[in-house]
Amino acid sequence: MTASAPDPARAASGTRLPLDEARDHLLVQVAKMYFQLDRTQADIAQALGLTRWQVGRLLSEARETGVVRIEIAPRANRVAALEAALQRQWRLRDAVVVPSEGDAAVDAGAVAQAAAAWLAGLGEKPALIGVSWGRTMAAVARALPAGWNPGAHVVLVNGATALRLTSPGIGTVAEAFAQTAGGSATLFPAPAILGRAETRAALEADPVIAAALDLARRAPLVIFGMGAMQDSVLAASGYVSEADISRLKAAGAVGDILGRFLDAQGRILDPALDARTLGLRPELLVTRRHAVGVVSGATKQAVALAALRARLVNVLVTDETTARHLLSFNPGVPDAC
Repeated sequence: MTASAPDPARAASGTRLPLDEARDHLLVQVAKMYFQLDRTQADIAQALGLTRWQVGRLLSEARETGVVRIEIAPRANRVAALEAALQRQWRLRDAVVVPSEGDAAVDAGAVAQAAAAWLAGLGEKPALIGVSWGRTMAAVARALPAGWNPGAHVVLVNGATALRLTSPGIGTVAEAFAQTAGGSATLFPAPAILGRAETRAALEADPVIAAALDLARRAPLVIFGMGAMQDSVLAASGYVSEADISRLKAAGAVGDILGRFLDAQGRILDPALDARTLGLRPELLVTRRHAVGVVSGATKQAVALAALRARLVNVLVTDETTARHLLSFNPGVPDAC
C-alpha cells in the first residue's frame, strides 16, 4: 500500500488540529525556518514531515497572506516602495527615488548624485551615451566617479553654445562625462536655438553637425534633465526672452526637454520655435533602450508628468515629493492636470 503525502494541516506529531490554527502555526514555523534560520526547503521538509513541494507552497502562501512581508532596504538612501510604484504605474524600466529633505537645493543635489550612482552602477554600460546640458546634468557630471565607463564615447544631443555665461559647467557636460569615464566626447558646436529656421536646416546639412546628430540618434542610452518654466536655463542662457517664456506659459507650456518646450501631454508646443531648435528631437527618446530623465523640485513636476505621459522617459531619477506627485495621476487620463 502506498503511503499518502503528509497533511500540512497536521502538526509534526501527527495530531490533527483545526485547519486554521494548524495552517497558521505551520506557515509561521516554515517561514521562520526558511527566512530566519536559513534552512533549505529540503531540510524543512525533512524536519516537519512534508514534501519539498508542500514547503514551497507554504512559503508562497506565507508571502501572499502577509505572514511574511518582504521589505527591500537599500543601503543607499532610496525609497524603494515608491520606485516600485512608479515602475508599475508608468511602466518604467527602472526608477530611483531619494528621500526629500524639504530643501530644493539639497534634494536636487541628492537626485544628481543618485543619477550618477545609477549610471556608474549599470551592469552593461553602452559604449555610446548621449547627454543633454544644463544645471542638472552638470551636477550629475560632478558626481560621477572616475573611471565609471572606460573608453565610453559621450555625445552631446543638443546645441549648447550659450549666448550668455550662466552657471559654471552647464555647457560642458559632455566633456565632463567623458573625462570622468576615461573616454571621448563629440560636441555640438552650435547654439541650441537659432534665429531662423533656415539657419537650422543649413547647419543640420553641415557634415560636422550631421555627424554629431547621427551619433545622438544612435545612442542607446540618453540621460537628460528637464527644464522648468520658472528660472528657465534657456532664458538665462539668452536663447529665449522672458516675454517668450510668458507667451509659452500662457499657451500651456509646462517645461522643456532637449530644448523643446512641451505641453502637459508632452507634445511640442510651438512649431515655429521648434523649427529653430537644434538637436535630438524628444520623440526619438521613445526608442532608446534607456531614456534616463533626471528631475527634482516642485517647479519641474509638471514637465516630469508630461515626459511620462509622452513615454519620453523609461528610467526616472527623482525625489520623494515629486514621485508622490507623479503617482497621484492616472496614466490613462490624459487631461488630469
